[in-house]
Amino acid sequence: MAVAKRKSSSGSKQSRTASQASIGIIGGSGLYSMAGLTSPREIKVKTPFGDPSEVIVLGTLEGKRVAFLARHGRGHRILPGEINYRANIYAMKLLGVERIISVSAVGSLQEELRPGEFLVPDQFVDRTRQRVSTFFGEGLVAHVSFAHPTCAQVSAAMADASVHCGVKVHRRGTYICMEGPQFSTLAEANMHRQLHFEVVGMTNATEAKLAREAELCYSTIAMITDYDCWHPEHESVTAAQIIALLNQNAENAQRVLREAVRALPADRSCKCGAALQHALVTDMKLVPPATKRRLAAILAKYI
Repeated sequence: MAVAKRKSSSGSKQSRTASQASIGIIGGSGLYSMAGLTSPREIKVKTPFGDPSEVIVLGTLEGKRVAFLARHGRGHRILPGEINYRANIYAMKLLGVERIISVSAVGSLQEELRPGEFLVPDQFVDRTRQRVSTFFGEGLVAHVSFAHPTCAQVSAAMADASVHCGVKVHRRGTYICMEGPQFSTLAEANMHRQLHFEVVGMTNATEAKLAREAELCYSTIAMITDYDCWHPEHESVTAAQIIALLNQNAENAQRVLREAVRALPADRSCKCGAALQHALVTDMKLVPPATKRRLAAILAKYI
């Protein structure tokens, strides 16, 4: 599907060719815009899966073309279970994005992971129940490798950027992704701790699965806002408390993102860009034409 044209602030029309970006940033709770973007322009991207969460802001950040998307919409209008994850990831693919950097709010499940610190997870456990987390089906079967769900190259750049910016960061850990929108029960929090998970959130596992299927690198900055409900001093976590801490850390997140974008090498040294090479099971001659058209941006080099 084509990218819709949209007038820029100067009144000229933005063409699809001029709208390409190599890096996508998905901002979560507390991060609804990207500071430092030069010549920002908003575009509306149409996808076969519907509309993304918000218009996408394209611009230049640290000399690189970047596409920014607010995961929950501006003003935080969309629940985690209501997000059109497929449209969000497919829109990035249509814009030429190769790497996605995500920012999200999480609760800590371990004493040493303190509110205000960052974690760059290298593993996910998915406990969501009501989401579509694949592009495939309807006549086309694919099974991508997901043993290592994040891109090591991008994750290293994110962790290094945090150190460079003086933000306390943990370089690995497991992110348990729950359905929400309610926070954890005490029994759930204690179970997650006993299973030695590090943080709990509501969005990233779904994004990571779809990014892998779209052959995009994916990594996330998990911004720790609280100790969930297991900690005796944090028995009653409220959304207001979380948002207050997120706002305090927004400047840190912006600085880390800018540094990570600056430091990322132009070439990908990972295998994310070939995730479908051995994953497509169905004989392409048997795939319905409508399915091929719907997934054209993902399947182009395999058809």
